[in-house]
Amino acid sequence: MERRNFLKVAAATGAMVAVSPSTITGELRADDGSLFQAYEKVQLVDAAGTPIKASALTKEENYVFNYPHVSTPALLLDLPEPTNKDVNLVSENGDKYVWKGGVGAKQTIVAYTAICAHQMAHPTPDDSFIQYCKKGQSTMAYDGSGDVKGVGGVMVCSSHLAAYDVTSGCKNLNATAPQPLAAIILEVAEDDTIWASGVLGSDRFSDYFKTFKPELKKYYGGKKAGTKHVSGTATMVAMKDFTKEMIQY
Repeated sequence: MERRNFLKVAAATGAMVAVSPSTITGELRADDGSLFQAYEKVQLVDAAGTPIKASALTKEENYVFNYPHVSTPALLLDLPEPTNKDVNLVSENGDKYVWKGGVGAKQTIVAYTAICAHQMAHPTPDDSFIQYCKKGQSTMAYDGSGDVKGVGGVMVCSSHLAAYDVTSGCKNLNATAPQPLAAIILEVAEDDTIWASGVLGSDRFSDYFKTFKPELKKYYGGKKAGTKHVSGTATMVAMKDFTKEMIQY
C-alpha cells in the first residue's frame, strides 16, 4: 500500500480515517458524503473473481465497477501520463477540497463516480453516455482550450456534452456540469492489487436513488437492493463488456 500518500483527517464523528489519494480542506461532512465519506475497503476483481493487478491495466481503457453502492457505477482509468497533484476543487455548494493525484507506480491510475454532475447520466447494461475520450480523439464536448491542451484526454458525458479533466480530479471543464465528478479513493497494495475505500467530492447518490427507481428495480431488484453497500470485492470489467452501446459525441 502506498502509505506515504496517506493523510489522516478527523471525520464528523471525531474518528480518525485514512484518506488517499485525496484530502479535505475546510469542513468535513462525512455524515452526508458531500465532501468525503469512507466506505468498506473492497478489492477490485475481474469477472472470474481474480484480483486485478495495476500493472495489467490497459492504458486509456474505460473500466467500470460499482462502488460504494451496489448500483452506483464508477470508472477507472490508467492514464498515459502522471496526473496533476494537489488540485484545488470546489463543489456546486462552494465546498473546497484537494485531490492529491493518481495512484500506482507512476501515479496514473484514477477512478471517479460515473454519474454525471449535470443530469446524472450514467452507464447501464444497455448504454452509456459517459466515458473517457482517449487522447487524440475528438469530441464535441471539449475543443482543447483552457487547461487541457489538444483534443481528447477528457471524461465526456455525451448526454449534454459535459467535459471533465481526469488528470485534475475530474474538474468540470465547461459550464454544462456545475461541479467535478466525485473521486473514488483508490489504493494500490504492495502486491499490485487495487482497492477502493471511499468517495471524495459531491457524489449525488441520494438524487440518483430517487430519480432512477425504475432502473434500480430493472437491474438490481429494487431500491433497497441497489442502495446496499458493496462488500468484500467489486467486479470490474471493461466498459465495452459491460454495456451494449457506448455513445460518444
